[in-house]
Amino acid sequence: MPENLSGGQKQRVAIARALVHHPKLILADEPTAALDSKTGRDIVCLMQRLVREQQCTILLVTHDNPILDIADRLLHMEDGRLIEVNRVC
Repeated sequence: MPENLSGGQKQRVAIARALVHHPKLILADEPTAALDSKTGRDIVCLMQRLVREQQCTILLVTHDNPILDIADRLLHMEDGRLIEVNRVC
């Protein structure tokens, strides 16, 4: 029963439901919030693979800084404004 699932299990189901129909745009609000770090990394790596293989776009909002390395572009919101983040390589 759905009410018996943990937060992380519900999160995984929601992600699977979002990806199953191969959408062209995925809006992901804190997709790793209820997941342990390894599962979170696995999920964002899967998302990154989908972007490349299925030419979809993912707009991902997160406070989980360790997963930011998968992003093609980073924006930071400050005082309601979006600011492009320049990466140091």
